[in-house]
Amino acid sequence: MNVSGSIFLKRGVAVICVYGMLASTMPAQTTAASTPQDASARAAAPQTVIPQTSAPVNIPVRFDMPKSHNPLNAYSPDYVPEPVLTNSSRLDRLIREGKLYLSLKDAIDLALENNLDLAIARYNLPIANTDILRTQAGGFFRGVNTGVVQGTPGGGVGGFGTGAPGAGAGGTTSGAGGAGAGASGLVQSTLGVGTTVSSYDPFISANGGEEHQTLPLSNLQLNGVPTLQTNTGQVNVNYSQAFATGTSVSFSFNNGRQTTNSIFTNLSPSLNSQYRVVIQQELLAGFGLGPNLRYLRIASNNKKISDIAFKDQVIATITQIENIYWDLVSAYEQTQVNEKSSAFATQTLDNARKQLQLQSIPEMDVLRAEAEVSKRDQELTVARTSLQLQETLIKNAVTKSLDDPVLEAMPVIPTDRMQAEQPRAVQSIQDLISQALHDRPELAESDVDLVNRQISRRAARNALLPSLSLVGFYGGSGLAGPLNPLCKGCTSSVPVDFAGALQNTFNNSSPDYYVGLNLNIPLRNRVAKADQYRSELEYRQAELRLEQLKKQVRIEVRNAQYSVEQTGARVQAARKARDLAQRTFDITKKEQDLGAGSSYQTLSAQRDLALAELDLVTAMTVFEKAKVELDRATGATLEHNGIQLQNAVNGTVDDTISPVTQ
Repeated sequence: MNVSGSIFLKRGVAVICVYGMLASTMPAQTTAASTPQDASARAAAPQTVIPQTSAPVNIPVRFDMPKSHNPLNAYSPDYVPEPVLTNSSRLDRLIREGKLYLSLKDAIDLALENNLDLAIARYNLPIANTDILRTQAGGFFRGVNTGVVQGTPGGGVGGFGTGAPGAGAGGTTSGAGGAGAGASGLVQSTLGVGTTVSSYDPFISANGGEEHQTLPLSNLQLNGVPTLQTNTGQVNVNYSQAFATGTSVSFSFNNGRQTTNSIFTNLSPSLNSQYRVVIQQELLAGFGLGPNLRYLRIASNNKKISDIAFKDQVIATITQIENIYWDLVSAYEQTQVNEKSSAFATQTLDNARKQLQLQSIPEMDVLRAEAEVSKRDQELTVARTSLQLQETLIKNAVTKSLDDPVLEAMPVIPTDRMQAEQPRAVQSIQDLISQALHDRPELAESDVDLVNRQISRRAARNALLPSLSLVGFYGGSGLAGPLNPLCKGCTSSVPVDFAGALQNTFNNSSPDYYVGLNLNIPLRNRVAKADQYRSELEYRQAELRLEQLKKQVRIEVRNAQYSVEQTGARVQAARKARDLAQRTFDITKKEQDLGAGSSYQTLSAQRDLALAELDLVTAMTVFEKAKVELDRATGATLEHNGIQLQNAVNGTVDDTISPVTQ
C-alpha cells in the first residue's frame, strides 16, 4: 500500500470518527434562554421549583430557544424549565389576620401572575418562534394556536350570540394561523401550497471505508490471474445547500485508493481524486423569493397572530376575573343583607316571646315570628354557602395552586364595592363601533390571516408553471500511483503519490463541465390546477368571514351598550324601590314603638326591605358586568383597567415597566 495514500485515508477516517464522538458525548444544553430581541415575543417561563422559606418572588424567566455560537450546540437538546406551581408573593401581602383582602386591581394583578389560563397560553409565544426558526431553514410551518384557554370556572365571557373572543380549547389545539382548519366554516387546507422548498441549512455528508473483494475469473485474458483480488479504500465528502432564489449548489469530493493482483493493471495502488461543483437555478416554477420564502413569511405572520391571540387571551381572562369579582361582591353583600335580616327576625322573635309572657300579644304572633326566623336562617345558609363558592372561584382564578388547606378555607373580603350610581356616560354608538373595529383582536387576526392566504395564492399560481431548470457543473479528476510490479513492460507518466493526484484534480488538466436545461411539463396538470383554484376559493371565503366578523362586532357593541343602558335603568328603579321599602320599614317600626302596629307588620316591612336591598345588589352586579362586557366588546378591557400587555407576557406585574405597543 502506498504510504501517502494510506496516510490520507487514515486521516479522513479519523476526522469523521472524532467528529462523531464529539457530537455524541457532548453534554445537553441546560442553560436558561437568553433575552429575546423582540419584546413582544418575550414570555414568562415556568420556573424550577425551589424550596422556599417565604413567599416566592415571581421573577420572569425567558424560555425562547437559547442561542449559542458553538457549532456543536445544534446537535444537543435544549431544556425548558418545569412549570412552577407556587403562588406569587403578592398573595401573601394581601393576607391579614387569616383573611384575604382583595380589591379588583389586586385580583387582576394576581391573575396576571398566577392564572393558569394565562400560563398555558404564554407558551404559545415561544412556540410561534420555533416555527420561524424551522422555516428559516426551509421547513414547513407547524402553525400556531389562536384559541382562548378557558379552564377557569366562573365568570363566563361573551355577550350577545357567539361573543366569546376565540374558539377552541386554546393552548392545546393546533391551527395554522387565523382560524383553525374548518373553524367557523373556513377551510385553509391550501395554506402554504406551492413548489417544494429545499433546505436552506447546509448539509454535509461523508463516507469512508475499506473493501476487500475476491472474484473468481473464468477468463485469464482480462487480468492474467484466475482469482482477482482487489483492495479498495475511499473517502467521499458531499456538501449541498439551497437558496431562497430557487438556486441550489452542491459540491462533491471523492477520493479512492485501489490495489489489485491483476498483471495487466499499470498502477498499483491506483490513487484517484475527483471533484464536481453543480449549480441549478429554477427559471419558472420555484423561481424567486416569493415561492421559496412563503413558509417563513407565513410563520412570521403567524407569530403576529400568536401575539394578537395572547392579547385576546388576556382580555378574556381579565373579563372573567372582573365577572368573578363582582359575583363575589354580590355574594358578600347579599350575605350581609341576609345576616341583618336574620338578626332582626331573631330579635323580633325574642321580643315577641317576652310580650307573650306579659300576655300583651297573641301566641299566633310568636309562631309567625318563629316561622320567619326559620325561613331567614335558611336564606342565610344559602347566602353563606354561595359566598363560600364565590370565594373558592376567585381564589382558583388568581392562584396557581390551592393545595394549602389554610388558603383553600381562607375567607375572602372584597374591598371594592358596587355603587348605586347613575350609568356612566358612554361614547356614541358609532364611536364605540369604530373603536371595536380597530381594537378587537379577532379582526386583527383575520387581517393577518388574509395576508397569509394571499401569499399562498401567489405560490399556488407559480406552481402551475412547468419546471425549467438551468443546470451547470464543473469538475476535475486526478490519477496517481506507482507502477504495478506485476505488470511487465508497463510505463506511466502520472505522479506516484496522492499529492500529485490532488494537484492534477484541481489544475484543470482533466476538466469536466456541462451546461444544459431540464424541462418537466406535467400534462393536464390537474393537481396543481385544483390546488390553485382551491386557494382562490379559500381566500374569498376568508374575505366573507372577515366581513361577517365585522358585522358580529357591530351587533355585540350595540347589544353591550343597550345592556349598560338597561341595567343602569334597573339600578335606578331598584334603588328607588329600596328607598321606599326603607321608608315603609321606618314608619312601621315607629308605629310599633308607639304601640300602634304589630311586630308581624314590622317583620313583613323589614322583609320587604331585605328583598329590595337584595334586588338592588343584583341590579348593581348586572350593571357592573354589563360595563365589563362593553369593555370586552369594544376591545377596551386592558386600557380601562390600566393593564400593560408586557406584564401579562412576563407573568409579573411591574408598575415601572414601560408600556408596549398593544
